[in-house]
Amino acid sequence: MKLSNNKILITGGASGIGLGLAERFIQENNTVIICGRREELLNEVAAKFPAIIIKVCDLSVESERVKLYEWVKENHSDLNVLVNNAGIQKWMNVTDSDFYQKANEEITTNILAPIHLANLFLNLKSLNTLINVTSGLAFVPLAKVPVYCGTKAFLRSFTLSLRHQLKSTSIEVIEMIPPALNTDLGGTGLHNDYPPVSEFVESVFQQMKEGKLELTFGTSGPRANANNEAIVEYFNRMNP
Repeated sequence: MKLSNNKILITGGASGIGLGLAERFIQENNTVIICGRREELLNEVAAKFPAIIIKVCDLSVESERVKLYEWVKENHSDLNVLVNNAGIQKWMNVTDSDFYQKANEEITTNILAPIHLANLFLNLKSLNTLINVTSGLAFVPLAKVPVYCGTKAFLRSFTLSLRHQLKSTSIEVIEMIPPALNTDLGGTGLHNDYPPVSEFVESVFQQMKEGKLELTFGTSGPRANANNEAIVEYFNRMNP
């Protein structure tokens, strides 16, 4: 992927990894659009980074995903990069009374939204890069977030198939595989002891410069390349 002079849409771009990527892409002379549900948070980002274009959109709603695509097609028809970054994480147990409700929310946002957006935005003639943000938990689950891990395993599998289906086209399919980072994913303060987003972003940008299609960082690398014995070892370490 060329890292400058792109027009990029980053879902869930108002915080965490999405915001880190947006900041870094701006530095590389790209036009960046971010979308998210929280208008107040989007406005804060726009005030801090006037070059970033914001769009309020609840990706858990099918009609809003369609409206987002139609808006981009009408106003930013030269968009060439889609980053499927938006995701939610629920700490829960299968015996919880609201387990199914929470699971449904995760599946909608983490699976249905990115596959729907991929299907929509591949209709843009200008699109040449699709980036899916998965997780090290796609390879070894953390039992406290059972559905989240399953959704990321799905997105990992979908990304591999997507890359294969599009190999005869000019569209590059990239997978970003972060480990736990210092974000508010799952709740404020849960990940304070993990590496900062900035370190992850610098690492994946270097890997993109090198032409890599699977971008790992820290422990996500060993997990992505683990054999069954290593996966069991990681699982037991993560789920004492």
